[in-house]
Amino acid sequence: MTKKNPAGDSSPRSFNTPPARPAGLGGKVQLRAATPDAVLAVVPHMLGFYPSHSLVVLGLGEQNRVMVTFRYDLPEPADHELAGDISEHAGYVLGREGISSALLVGYGPEELVAPVIGAAVARLTARGVRLHEVLRADAGRYWSMLCDDTDCCPPEGRSYDPGSHPAAAAMTEAGLSAQPDREALARTLSRPPGSAELIARATSAALLQLSELVELGQAEGDRYPALRATRVGRRHVQRAIRLYRAGGSIDSIGHLAWLAVLLGDLQVRDDAWARMHPAYREAHCRLWTDVLRSAALDYVPAPASLLAFAAWQAGNGALAAMAIDRALGADPSYSMAQLLAGAVDAALPPSAARVPMTPAAVAMSYRPDRAPDERASPAEAGRGSARARGGRPNGGRAQNRAGAGQNRGGRAGGGRSTASPRAGRGASGRKRGPRRGRRAGGVSRATSTAGKR
Repeated sequence: MTKKNPAGDSSPRSFNTPPARPAGLGGKVQLRAATPDAVLAVVPHMLGFYPSHSLVVLGLGEQNRVMVTFRYDLPEPADHELAGDISEHAGYVLGREGISSALLVGYGPEELVAPVIGAAVARLTARGVRLHEVLRADAGRYWSMLCDDTDCCPPEGRSYDPGSHPAAAAMTEAGLSAQPDREALARTLSRPPGSAELIARATSAALLQLSELVELGQAEGDRYPALRATRVGRRHVQRAIRLYRAGGSIDSIGHLAWLAVLLGDLQVRDDAWARMHPAYREAHCRLWTDVLRSAALDYVPAPASLLAFAAWQAGNGALAAMAIDRALGADPSYSMAQLLAGAVDAALPPSAARVPMTPAAVAMSYRPDRAPDERASPAEAGRGSARARGGRPNGGRAQNRAGAGQNRGGRAGGGRSTASPRAGRGASGRKRGPRRGRRAGGVSRATSTAGKR
């Protein structure tokens, strides 16, 4: 598409899921010769869902390779102050990642897109970011905001069908599917229909079994009777991890509910967390999704937080954000979810998703003969590094708007983005309220006999 204006001369006329830095195929996506309809076909697969009323930012590297993708909810009604916050946050993320070229897509009616895209164009060009293209898409039509040629870019826009484009088919075949919308993606984490009673029975049976193990330890004079339950928990969860890494899965809702209860023990959860090698991120996403879908409400925070970390690792920011919302919805004070929420809202890339401890270090940190002030969980160990990379001035409102998704919303560096201002699925998928502030719901619940973090 011809661009009459230079890339740096893009006065706004009409272009938060956490950022996602592509991981895997997402990081190999190149837009060098891509037409606008090809770009619009690829974006939903980078985010993991078809966006609406959103600003999507694709950070480009050499040969226009997509390095990071992130998404923001558009303020409704238009809010110029918040538009400025969003543009500042987008510039911060691109600057932090050393990205000097970008492509912007605004989804929605012009009255909502124009204020945000105008602020973004002004802020990014002032920072020296070269704009490869600025698009607005709405109701099956798109407009280039950098083109004045009415023959090339007619006032009524050009029609496009992202689902039928060959680029969309290629992304789907590579495993980067796109849900119809964010709500459809959220439903992939819902419990199976008609499973509530089975999950309740399995949860009660699991609690009874663990209680009997502890009582047996007490009867046999164990110094630390609760460790019997912990050892059983670690063994069963490690077995599930090995199964999923080998390509297997668990179909039994009762078995999955049992695993969710075992994760209520923080030592079991943290041992599982310490085993999240990036090479197995997709396997961990499958496992913790399955466990989360079969978890009773009191036992949602642990598998949801583990899923959030695995999704962040995989560059699937939209999924990471949704998992965080599930965890905090069940227990707003759950510290692992709070830690991950900070990382995702700060748009940290998947490369920052490193396990803070080894399994051996986790075991040492929970040794019962250690003084309480000598113990530290991975959640506590990880706070320092998250703060170190995530801190930025004056970014709260925009961060709370940003959705999750790096290079899949994103997917990151070849994967989906997570910018929720999926590394992995493109922009972040965390759902924000209509104005400002983070949505937090639910009742605080105790999730572990070992203590809640």
